[in-house]
Amino acid sequence: MSTEGGPAVTSRMARLFDVRYVIGGLLGFYGVVLVIRGLLDGAEQLVQAAGFAVNLWTGIVLVVVAITFLAWASLRPLGIEVDEEAEEMGAPPA
Repeated sequence: MSTEGGPAVTSRMARLFDVRYVIGGLLGFYGVVLVIRGLLDGAEQLVQAAGFAVNLWTGIVLVVVAITFLAWASLRPLGIEVDEEAEEMGAPPA
C-alpha cells in the first residue's frame, strides 16, 4: 500500500466528511420535504395552525439554514491547505 499523496488525501477526506456538509444536506432534505408539504396543505391544516402555514415557513427556514451551512463549509474548508505545485513535484506540503 503506497503512502504517496498522504496529506493531500487526508485533506480531501477531511473536507468530504466535514460535519457541516452532513448537517446542511439533512436540513436541506427535510426543508424541501416541508416546503412541498406546506404547498400541498389544505384549508383544514391551515385552520388547525390558526391560519399560519407552519410547514411552509419551517421548510423555508430549514432550506436557508442548509444553504448557510453548505456555503460555510465550501468557503471555509477544513484540513491543511495543499500546495498543488509541490504535490505535483512530489515534495511534502509546507
